[in-house]
Amino acid sequence: MKYDFKSVEGKWQDRWEAEGTFCASEDHTKPKFYGLVEFPYPSGAGMHVGHIKAYSGLEVICRKRRMQGFNVLFPIGFDAYGLPTENYAIKTGIHPRKVTDKNIEKFTSQLKRVGFSFDWSRVVDTTEEGYYKWTQWIFRRMFDEGLVFRAKTLVNYCPSCKVVLSNEDSQGGKCDVCHSDIVQKSKDVWYLRITEYADKLLEGLDHVDYLPNIRLQQENWIGRSEGAFVNFAISGEEEALRIYTTRPDTMFGVTFMVIAPEHPILDRCRARIRNTDALDAYRAECAKKTEFERTQLVKEKTGVRIEGLTAINPANGREIPIYISDYVMMGYGTGAIMAVPAHDERDYEFAKKFGIEIIEVIRGGDIEKEAYTGDGEMVNSGFLNGITTKKEAIARMLEYLKEKGVGERGVQYKMKDWAFNRQRYWGEPIPIIHCPTCGMVGVPYEELPLKLPPVENFAPGEGGESPLAKIDSFVNCTRPKCGGPAKRETDTMPQWAGSSWYFLRYTDPHNSEAFASKEALKYWLPVDWYNGGMEHVTRHLIYSRFWHRFLYDIGEVPVAEPYAKRTAQGLILGPDGEKMSKSKGNVVDPNDVVDVYGADVLRVYVLFMGDYASAAPWSENGVKGCKRFLERVAGLSDIARGTGETPAITASLHKTIRKVSEDIEEMKFNTAIAAMMTLLNEISDAGALTKDELGIFVRLLCPFAPHLAEEMWEALGHTSLCANAPWPEHDEEKTTDATVEIAVQINGKLRGTVLVPKDAPKDEVIAAAKADGRVAGALEGKTIIKEIFVPGRIVNLVVR
Repeated sequence: MKYDFKSVEGKWQDRWEAEGTFCASEDHTKPKFYGLVEFPYPSGAGMHVGHIKAYSGLEVICRKRRMQGFNVLFPIGFDAYGLPTENYAIKTGIHPRKVTDKNIEKFTSQLKRVGFSFDWSRVVDTTEEGYYKWTQWIFRRMFDEGLVFRAKTLVNYCPSCKVVLSNEDSQGGKCDVCHSDIVQKSKDVWYLRITEYADKLLEGLDHVDYLPNIRLQQENWIGRSEGAFVNFAISGEEEALRIYTTRPDTMFGVTFMVIAPEHPILDRCRARIRNTDALDAYRAECAKKTEFERTQLVKEKTGVRIEGLTAINPANGREIPIYISDYVMMGYGTGAIMAVPAHDERDYEFAKKFGIEIIEVIRGGDIEKEAYTGDGEMVNSGFLNGITTKKEAIARMLEYLKEKGVGERGVQYKMKDWAFNRQRYWGEPIPIIHCPTCGMVGVPYEELPLKLPPVENFAPGEGGESPLAKIDSFVNCTRPKCGGPAKRETDTMPQWAGSSWYFLRYTDPHNSEAFASKEALKYWLPVDWYNGGMEHVTRHLIYSRFWHRFLYDIGEVPVAEPYAKRTAQGLILGPDGEKMSKSKGNVVDPNDVVDVYGADVLRVYVLFMGDYASAAPWSENGVKGCKRFLERVAGLSDIARGTGETPAITASLHKTIRKVSEDIEEMKFNTAIAAMMTLLNEISDAGALTKDELGIFVRLLCPFAPHLAEEMWEALGHTSLCANAPWPEHDEEKTTDATVEIAVQINGKLRGTVLVPKDAPKDEVIAAAKADGRVAGALEGKTIIKEIFVPGRIVNLVVR
C-alpha cells in the first residue's frame, strides 16, 4: 500500500466526526476514564508544535483506553479571557469578542487537522455567558462563605498593561504578559482567602499521584513552616512588635530588630522618633521599589535606625535597636523580624554594615568571618546552654515563651492570599454591588450572569481604572436588598478564574441549571489523568485545587481532590536548541509539518523525539525518519497473507504488544515507537506475516498514527473503525523465543554463533556448533579434550 496522507487523513477525520466516534457516552454503567489536558489560550499566532506534544501524550492514552472498553471523556475547550487578546484589540480596534472567536476558529481547525480524538460536543469557552455565569456563581458562594475580601494595599502594577498582578503573575519583578518591569501602587484589591485552605491543599497531596517534582513545587509554593510568634515589648510603650520565627532557640542571639518601612508603629509612635526626616526619605525611596527588588538576597543592605524607639528581647531582657529596611515586607509574616546576625547570613551582612553587636549562640563556626547556619551546642543562651539538638532547644524556648506570656507556637505560610481582580475589560465582571447603606453585597444569584457590556472603547484609564467604570449604565444599579441607588463593582476577574473549574463543566457542559449535574459529577470525577506544563503547577494547579476543595466543602462536588494523577511534558525546543520564540525565528508551525509530511508523521515524531517529560530540539531529519517508518508500515499490506501465526515473528510480536502496552502507561512513548520499529525490521527479515498479525500491528499503531491505521484496517476487510477495535493482549507464553543464539568459543575465544531450538539438548547444540563453517575450520587438526555447555548461552570447546 502506498500511503497518500493528503487523501487519507481528511477521509478518516470526516468519518470520525460524522459518527461521533470520540463522544463520551451517557451510559454511566461502563467503566470510565477521564483524561484532561490544559485547555489552550487561543492566541492570534495559533498553535505551535509544543501544543501538539502537550496533547499527544493523553491522546495516545485515551485512544488506548477506548480500545480497552472504557467510556472515555477527553474534552477540549478554550481559556479565552485575558490580557493578550485585549491588548491586541486595543492595538487594532477590533473587539475582543471578534478576536477571540477568530482565534478559536483557527485553533479548532488546527487541532482537528492533527486528528486529536477530543470530544468536540463538549467544547467550553470561558468567555461565553453560559460558562462565566457559573464562574460568577462560584465566586458568589465564596463571598457568602467569607473567603472573599477587599483591602487597600501595595500591589504589583504593570504600567504597560495597566493592571494589578498577583505575585504569581509577576515573578522576577516582570509582568507575566508583556514582561515589563512592575511597580508598587496602592490600590483596593479583591482577595480570595486561599491561605485558609493551605493545610487542606497540603494534606490533599497525600491522596493523589503527582510527579515528585510537581508535588515538591506545590509544597514549596504553599511554604508551610512551624515556629513561634513572639512579642518584643517596645521600651516605654504599652504595645509590642510581634514577630514570627522558625528558630526561637536562637533568641538569646537577637541583637536588633527590623521592621517594614510601611509598619504602622512608625506613625503611631512618631512623636517619640527623633529622625523622622531620614525615615520619611527612606520610606519614600522604598515605595518606588517592587517587591521583587526589595526581597532580593544578593543586594546591598540598606536601612535606617529608628532613633527614640528600642525593643526588649524577651529572652534576656536586653534593650536592642530597631531599624527599618526594604527587605522586610508588611505582606509577609507580621512586618517585623528579630535579627540573629551570628546565625543568619542576611542579618550578618546588615549587622556588619551598621556596626551592630554579633553574639554567638550556637557553637560550631567562626562568626568573625561569617554567619554560622549549622547545628551545634547552645552557648550564651541562659537556660538553653549545653543543649545539643535544635529540636530540644526549640521545645524549651517555646515552653518559656508560653510561661512568660510573651509568645506561643505558630504556623506560617509563604503563600499569600490570592489577588483576584483586574482593572481591564476582557474578563468576568465581579458580581458585587456597593451599597451606601448595606455595604458590599452580592449580585442576586437569579440575576447571574452579570453580563459584560458591549463597549467601543475598552482601553483602561491612565490611573489604572477599569473601562467598565466609564459606563454609567453598567455602574449604576438598584440595591438588591433596600431598593435604593447603588454602584456595581467595575473590576473584572483574572484569567485564572475560568480555568479554576473548567474540568467540572466538561462533565455536563450544556446544563443551564447547574455548573454540572450531581449524576455527571459523581460518575466522571475525579479526573483520572491530567497532563500539562510544569509552568502551571504553582498557579493554575493550586488555584483549581483550591476552588475544587471549596466546592467539596460546601457539598457541590463528590470528591476532595479534582485530579487523581498529574504528569507533565517537556518543551520542544527550536532546531537551534533554544526555546521557541517569534523573535528568534525558530518557531515550528504544525500546519507546515502537516502540509509536507502529514498529521501522522507529526504525531509520531513529537512522541519519538525523546523522553516525553524532557525538553528536546526539533530535528527535520527526525521528522523524515518517522515518515520513512510509516511508509514502511504501509508497505506491510503488500506482504500480508493468510491467517494464523508466522513462527519467525511470533515471540517478537507478543513482546512488542507487552512493551507498547506497558510503555504507554509509563508515558515512554519514544520506546514504544522504537519497539514497533524493531518489530518492523524483524518482519522485513522474516519476509512474511499474516493478516491477523498485521491487524495486531495496526491496532498497536492506531493511538500514534490513527489515519494510517484506519486505512490499513479497512484494507484488511474491516468495516468498523480501528479506533473502536479491541486493544491487543499479549500471550506471556509466546513471548519466549523459539530459538536462541548460542555463542561458540574455542579455548575461550569467540569463533561463531549458532541458532538452535531453545530447548535443544546438549548433544544437539554441540553438534550444531561443530557443524558451523567457521568453527569447523578452526577445529581442523585439533583434538577436543573438553566440551563445556552453558544452556541458552555458550558452547566452549577446549582443544589442543
